[in-house]
Amino acid sequence: MNARSKRWMIAVGATFAVAAGGGATAVASASAQSAAASGTAQIPPVESNIAGKSWVKYSASSGEKSASLAADADEATAWKATGPREQWLRLDLGGAYDNLRKVRVVFPTATATYRYVVEASANGAAWTTIADRSRNAAAGPGEDQFVKPGIRFVRVRISGASPGAAIGVAELKVYNYLRPDLVVGADISYADQDTNQDHLTYYVDDPATATDVLTSARNAGMRYVRLRVFNTPRDERTGSYLNPAYQGPDRTLEVAKKVKSLGMGLGIDLHYSDSWADPSKQAKPSAWASLPFDQLVTAVHDYTRDYVERLVAQGTVPDKVAVGNELIKGFLWGSERPAPWFTDAADWCYDCYFNHDPAYTAKPGGGIAWDDWKATDPARRAAYEASWDRFTTLQAAGIRAVHEVAAAHRVQIGVETHTIIDNGQFERTQEFWNQFLRRLKAKGQDIDVMGFSYYSEWHGTPDVFESELQKLAAQHPGYKIDVAETAHPSAFSDPIPNSPYPVSIQGQQDALLRVFQMVNDLPDNRGLGALVWEPAHFQSMVNWTTSAWPVIQWNSSIKAYGVVPPPAPTPVRLKAGDGSLTVTFRPSLAGDPAQLAYQVSVDDGATWRTPTISSQSDGTVSANLQNLRNGVRYTVSVRAVSALGGPGAAAPAGTVVLNAPPPGPKHR
Repeated sequence: MNARSKRWMIAVGATFAVAAGGGATAVASASAQSAAASGTAQIPPVESNIAGKSWVKYSASSGEKSASLAADADEATAWKATGPREQWLRLDLGGAYDNLRKVRVVFPTATATYRYVVEASANGAAWTTIADRSRNAAAGPGEDQFVKPGIRFVRVRISGASPGAAIGVAELKVYNYLRPDLVVGADISYADQDTNQDHLTYYVDDPATATDVLTSARNAGMRYVRLRVFNTPRDERTGSYLNPAYQGPDRTLEVAKKVKSLGMGLGIDLHYSDSWADPSKQAKPSAWASLPFDQLVTAVHDYTRDYVERLVAQGTVPDKVAVGNELIKGFLWGSERPAPWFTDAADWCYDCYFNHDPAYTAKPGGGIAWDDWKATDPARRAAYEASWDRFTTLQAAGIRAVHEVAAAHRVQIGVETHTIIDNGQFERTQEFWNQFLRRLKAKGQDIDVMGFSYYSEWHGTPDVFESELQKLAAQHPGYKIDVAETAHPSAFSDPIPNSPYPVSIQGQQDALLRVFQMVNDLPDNRGLGALVWEPAHFQSMVNWTTSAWPVIQWNSSIKAYGVVPPPAPTPVRLKAGDGSLTVTFRPSLAGDPAQLAYQVSVDDGATWRTPTISSQSDGTVSANLQNLRNGVRYTVSVRAVSALGGPGAAAPAGTVVLNAPPPGPKHR
């Protein structure tokens, strides 16, 4: 979240306008809400046509110049072969996909019958048939479902057609669906204030079910929560230290316990500041403001190591740690970016506590000297290079600290670097990642996740942003890609720049699903997930027209989280009985099995049954299957099914032979 977004949030006054860790929470009246806030959102099937993505490459047995017309979303155009009838069209999807599930082929002569097969391959050499219509006798398009992970190449081979039919393909669509391992969640750092200061509760459909913001979000399908951490929280304007120190290290430890107890993933976003750090300002913590650079490096390392150690020690191992927030201009700014950073007295942060205090820029820090990026003057070029060296030295110190704690405790903790792609500034973001990753590796460190904020009003249209993400992913293989922040309003009167979605609950939901899709659609399953920024506060997902403070109703768009298929239950244990089988497992979303149905297969996934589920005292659940046959070997697996996301990944449980009946008398 950057300075412009915070200023815009306060200006429109449509949700909570809260300074970092601030005292009172203000709420706009219901009369300020748009009429579009009422109503519910309809959730369509979440599928996307990978064949039409900008990075897909096309080849053909003949007529290759027209091959791309087979995936241009226009059935009036077509790839048309120029040779004999045995022809093929091939798509290179740019990387492997694990959740392609459907293929549709439309032919140039609508009334003709075509005989063909559709094949898939991981490497372009070994092919598997996913749709066999080699004996097709019906005219019109063909649509087939299939299950095969690891697909990079798709090929249509046409073996024959009705007399006079044009040999070719008008449209080839290959549909991708959300992966069960896609991480969808939110930054809900205000949870502490919501619960302990304002005593708010939230519900989706029934106010009788209202509960704290984290539990209600989990019950709606959210799987992951990010928590930001300020070093010593201060009011951004006055500089007063906050008491209670909301979003500080100690209180965030307590919120982390709640997140983990709900079975959700945990992300930690270290700001390395006492208040908001974003592209417009990256003020050092007050305690570090006057440190010489070498001591600043030590402070970053020691603070990071100590805090991650505390998280691990209390049993809340974070899944991911972001070493800084929205770092396109660096962090821990010092003398390389002299203050004031806000020069207009009318600017919202002109009187922020750090803006006119020379202590914050007295010593060098980690700001990137972008003004010298393309300079030809040797002194300016040297300043640019030096700024990058300082920035990556500080980053390497924090990243090394996370790795040290993870290694010491033998746990997995991902490390993320979080930046932005400003609209029209893609070249600068490319330069950032080229410089950053090269220099970081030279210092013996690396990251796991390349993170990005996406707000259409500042970062462009969804299509442009998706294309830029794919290009960065292709340029830097080996890293996961994460949308660390996103949002879309449901109740403001003005349209959102660069967004094709209206300001409504439906528009909000569709915008979020589009972000989920763009991450999910990155080749090689590189998309890690997407997080909504403060869904109860900024461009909120709550409905003030139907809420009675302090009981707050979520917009129906909160159900967008439920469209991601659930992950596989684990671990799974089997106990054979006499003609029966008990299957015990831990729910896919711990603590709330009621939101999911669970299915068990005893024939290696060929068929599925939905047994009655009973909860156990240790947090597991069990299902008892009757009317099975003794002495038979069953291959068992379990999967969760959500109402919107459908069936998730199956957890194989192995094979079991039920108790054989006791032997009868021997007959001679």
